[in-house]
Amino acid sequence: MSLAFSVLAEPNRRRILDLLRGSERPVGELVAALEVSQPAVSKHLRVLREAGLVEMRVAGQRRMYRLRAEPLREIDEWLGPYRRL
Repeated sequence: MSLAFSVLAEPNRRRILDLLRGSERPVGELVAALEVSQPAVSKHLRVLREAGLVEMRVAGQRRMYRLRAEPLREIDEWLGPYRRL
């Protein structure tokens, strides 16, 4: 879980997760929404994928990214007791 927290400390990675919350998206859509270079977005996606927070599938010539809910549920469960403070 500490890896997830360090990955989520970067604002653009949190923005990517926000964009993926509704549905999977291709890299190009993420680049346009973030107004960041394609190599930078790809690097953030690689870090998110290595942390297990997103997964990728190939659809033709596009790489589609989507959230992986389980790691986020684990973080949410850990944070639960702190919400009651």
